[in-house]
Amino acid sequence: MPTPANPAVNLNLVLDQVAKDKGIERAVLIATLEDAMNTAAKKHFGQDRNLEAKYDPEKGVVELFQAITVVAEITDPVQAVNQITMDEAHKKGMEVEPGDELVFQIFYRDEDAAEAKAQDDQYGDILRLKTFRRGFGRIAAQTAKQVILQRTRDAERENVFNEYKDRKNEIVTGIARRFERGNIVVDLGRAEAVLPVREQVPRETYRPGDRVQAYVLDVLRESKGPQIVLSRASVNLLTKLFEMEVPEIAEGIVVIEAAAREPGGRAKIAVSSRDSDVDPVGACVGMKGSRVQAVVQELRGEKIDIVPYDEDPARFVCSALAPAEVSRVIIDEANHAMELIVPDDQLSLAIGRRGQNVRLAAQLTGWKLDINSESRVREMREFASRSLGALPGVNEMLVETLYAHGFRQARDVADANAEVLAQIPGIDPTRIPSMQEEAKKRMVEDQQELSRMDYEREQARLAEARRHPDELSQPERMARVRGVGEKTIEQLILAGYRTVEDIANEKDLTRLGDVPGVGIKKARQLKSAAENYLVEEAKLRAELNAERGLLASAGGSEGAEAAKAP
Repeated sequence: MPTPANPAVNLNLVLDQVAKDKGIERAVLIATLEDAMNTAAKKHFGQDRNLEAKYDPEKGVVELFQAITVVAEITDPVQAVNQITMDEAHKKGMEVEPGDELVFQIFYRDEDAAEAKAQDDQYGDILRLKTFRRGFGRIAAQTAKQVILQRTRDAERENVFNEYKDRKNEIVTGIARRFERGNIVVDLGRAEAVLPVREQVPRETYRPGDRVQAYVLDVLRESKGPQIVLSRASVNLLTKLFEMEVPEIAEGIVVIEAAAREPGGRAKIAVSSRDSDVDPVGACVGMKGSRVQAVVQELRGEKIDIVPYDEDPARFVCSALAPAEVSRVIIDEANHAMELIVPDDQLSLAIGRRGQNVRLAAQLTGWKLDINSESRVREMREFASRSLGALPGVNEMLVETLYAHGFRQARDVADANAEVLAQIPGIDPTRIPSMQEEAKKRMVEDQQELSRMDYEREQARLAEARRHPDELSQPERMARVRGVGEKTIEQLILAGYRTVEDIANEKDLTRLGDVPGVGIKKARQLKSAAENYLVEEAKLRAELNAERGLLASAGGSEGAEAAKAP
């Protein structure tokens, strides 16, 4: 871009080129130039002077003018530079009246030196500019250059902002350039964006030059230029990737109803179809899992569960907990919560590693979820019968009523509002004070029993986990494989997979998915889980065999010592 190096440069060429290349209106450039020149002139000639800068499109220069008012007498010394008395004006041969305004052009360019000299000779004592003119030509040229450069930068920033503000909530691709306090600066071509630490996935690492695909989280207008904030951790990145990979979603046939994500770990999306002939889950999975695998690859191995959306909240929650199977659902509409009862062998699967599966299911559905195994529910029911049944005036029928209203032990009765208790059918309001008093006494005994039950449960769990593999039946072994429940075991056995080894050794994943009817995705999970189980089982078998060998050796030594004894 040409810039004015000296006052003689015709600014028309510069303004035309900048307006064309940078998309800035010529009138805006001229107005900015005039304002800047006026400011520079006041700074140079004096802030009190009544100056005005005006662009001359024919000459391609900014001309400077000073207005001087005719007064009868100068009374304000500060304004003396902008005023002339009528007598002085008459001496100069000017026919004026008080209040008239005289406008003088200030000639500051080198090529206007003759006009400047003539002006000084005739009006120098009025304008008093002779010494002030010197050097302003250079200042004017530098000011014009700076104004045009700055306006160009501002326009470029504005253009970038306008371009990317419309791309908010979209996916962009760039190149990682550098790192600033953990943030990654990404080159998008026309602009730079930042991927903050908080929006990065913990297990993902980048080096300068790496490709980065991210979600545009926000576009901020900053003084240094627009700041484009990217995200790799947003759940919206997941949904946008599916929109890119699944044409049915882009066309509106398949709809992502909800999504939940723990970046770098696992994600769940719920999908529905506007066309009864289109399977929403199948459309998202793609042929042989091609579509979902493309998303998984972009998210660097993050596991994704695709579940069908259902307007029935209970069915939707059961689908969201997949691959775990749910036996019963108890809905608490008032608190927007659900209690889910699952088979004992499905509890750990339903909860997931560190509670991940149930957390994601709760985020996906928007319901508070409480998961219990069937045996745990039986324990809670029996404990409630003992705890609540010990209270005065509470018979078996009233225990059932209290349990149905969410009371699980005496503590719940002791902490309850008396008015709430009075509304429960079967409770005599006059006996509520004594019932609550007795409930407080019962709380200590209940706590001791709960602690004992927790200890026994943990011991039983540890004992079950330490059972020797050779003592387990084949269905019991299969039940220990992650993701395998009673229903799946039945399907596998009917399909000819009677042992864990049969699953682990199956090389044809299509057959493993099709014959039992579990699907290719589940088949892949089963095979991987079976292989992991066999490794862990071998370790446990070796450990238990070693323990038994030591015990046998110790028993033999004791027998020998006993034989020697008289």
